[in-house]
Amino acid sequence: MKKNTFKKMAGIAAIVMSAGIFAGCSTATTKSEGNTATGNTIKIGVNMELSGAAAGYGQQQKQGIQLAVSQINKDGGVKVNGKKKKIKLVIRDNKTATSTSASVAAQLVNNDKVSAIVGPATTNAGTAEIPTITKAEVPSVSPSATDPDYTLKKNGKVQPYVFRACYQNNFQGSTAAKFTYNTLKAKNVAILTDNSSDYGTGLTKAFKKTFKGNVVSSQTFQEGDKDFNAILTAIKNKKIDAIYAPGYYSEIGLIIKQARQMGINVPIVGSDGMADPKLAQIAGDKNASKVYYTTPFSTTVAEKSKTAKQFMAAYKARYHAEAPTFSALAYDSVYMIKDAIQKENSTNSVKIAKGLAKTKNFDGVTGTITVDKKHDANKPIAVEQLTDGKVSASTEVK
Repeated sequence: MKKNTFKKMAGIAAIVMSAGIFAGCSTATTKSEGNTATGNTIKIGVNMELSGAAAGYGQQQKQGIQLAVSQINKDGGVKVNGKKKKIKLVIRDNKTATSTSASVAAQLVNNDKVSAIVGPATTNAGTAEIPTITKAEVPSVSPSATDPDYTLKKNGKVQPYVFRACYQNNFQGSTAAKFTYNTLKAKNVAILTDNSSDYGTGLTKAFKKTFKGNVVSSQTFQEGDKDFNAILTAIKNKKIDAIYAPGYYSEIGLIIKQARQMGINVPIVGSDGMADPKLAQIAGDKNASKVYYTTPFSTTVAEKSKTAKQFMAAYKARYHAEAPTFSALAYDSVYMIKDAIQKENSTNSVKIAKGLAKTKNFDGVTGTITVDKKHDANKPIAVEQLTDGKVSASTEVK
């Protein structure tokens, strides 16, 4: 190769390399953040416990989600830039497993290109999806992940793409403690804790911190346990005025049944994991009396709200049953996302996250919701009482 030819080729190579460098810079600066909907539909993913241990909650939430989307689409859709876009759900089952939840999240944000996610129902499954949705910059609203640290990083800063439509365990546990002491006048209590989950241990911690009376006995059990006679025997002869048993209906239903069969008839107070008709089915209607639980949604209290009344009527018309708590929470989660999209006038997932963070005085079926700086939903709480397996009284606590 001649010298001047070499120089010419080298010059061309330099120009090509420079073009490549500038092209690379151009690509980096114009790359869109997150996922943005295309066409006339907005994809919303559902990462939900539709099978496995928490399927009872997941199935209820799926119904609430589908009802909300059907109503939004029937009304024309979500208004963005003067045009209405319909919502398309992409529903996937995380099987109440953390590893599956992580892979479901990856499918939703990377393959399905959803603009937002509803779910998971549980804190553990929700936590498992956080690294994936954060990297993809896609927000997720959990209807029912109540662990106080769920929306926070280890350094205490907020997770930018993690939100919830429910209150946290600290609020729920402290409310139960005040209700037990002030309303039930219980001065001495026994606590039965599901120590296999952050849900049970977190609620117990909050209850103990607030309760002004005496905790005369603390017993523990695990998810999946069937025989509670040993821990009930340990408290039977204690002078107790009430039992605090935060947990899920599957175990608490059996605890109520076995406690009553053993002759322990004091009030049993629990948490929103009991807010399911299956609780009375497991315990037996006769045994499910003097049973109380904190809940973000009470049909009795909801009768005073026009928004909640419309939801309950629509739910009954579609599913031929009374609207449960977890369906109401999921329903609100969808409408919170719709509100964020319209507020930001965008289907871009990063902007939707910003819109969710600005949620203020949102008229939800579970109450008026304001999202605080920790991405927690500030809202009212209620305590429901069961008598013969049916809700006999309900009190809203503000």
